[in-house]
Amino acid sequence: MKKTLFILTLALAFVSCKDFKDGVKDGYNDAKAEAEATQKGGVKLYALDGGTVQVNMLEIFSQDTTYQGQSKTFADAFYIIEHPKGRMLWDAGLAEGLVGQDPFTTPDGAFTVSRKDSVVSQLKALNLTPEDFDFIALSHTHFDHSGSASKFADATWLVQTAEYDFITSEEQKQGDNYAAIAALTNVKKLNGEYDVFGDGTVVIKSMPGHTPGHQALFLKLENAGNILLAGDLYHFQENRDNKGVPSFNYDVDATLKSMDLFEAFAKETNADVYIQHSADDFNRLPKYPKYLD
Repeated sequence: MKKTLFILTLALAFVSCKDFKDGVKDGYNDAKAEAEATQKGGVKLYALDGGTVQVNMLEIFSQDTTYQGQSKTFADAFYIIEHPKGRMLWDAGLAEGLVGQDPFTTPDGAFTVSRKDSVVSQLKALNLTPEDFDFIALSHTHFDHSGSASKFADATWLVQTAEYDFITSEEQKQGDNYAAIAALTNVKKLNGEYDVFGDGTVVIKSMPGHTPGHQALFLKLENAGNILLAGDLYHFQENRDNKGVPSFNYDVDATLKSMDLFEAFAKETNADVYIQHSADDFNRLPKYPKYLD
């Protein structure tokens, strides 16, 4: 993998967190009560602003010269998923050391990144703190998805085993990507699909290729219907239309296979796909603290 996604020398703040919900109960009556609670309370999706990524060398998002000389501005959303049984953070935006600073350009010139607001500041709109989260799940461990992760150190980190092994390798421990997740020691390793709350409404889908353990998120919402958050399987709509694979992806063949599986699942479930770096898709979502349900 190229080093362009690993070069940020920014300080990350660390705070402690705690879990706040009870575990899953067993038995028919409890399962019935759980289903009724979900139906009554429903699942809510909040989209927050994790910063902006100005891509100065868009050609790195292709295996050829398709985007030579082009640039593009990416959104960098992260999300709160509210469930009657708990609360999960999906991705964590850019490094919080960027807040209040001038935009930072990586030494190779590939990216200029900025972040206007911290996760703690944004959570206040719902009277929340990082301590109010049961789970944190990252689509993958690149710096633009893990920036605030350390603030959720006591939440359970839901991570594919392949991604965990990759980011905790001796080679990766020397970089900023590892520093962003080093505090996440309460770990649940996954090996494929994982139904977070056991009722099919919040399901992590294994979609490797961009990184060894890249994953996407499926949500079943009462009013908005089925939603798929694509992580970095795609970065913008043209990538999806043309099955474009970035030059820095970990495994091209695995990426293409994941794209096929993702599209088949999206069609099967009639899911509305949100490309997380697409500014257009970010703007389709309700403005935080409003939500999709």
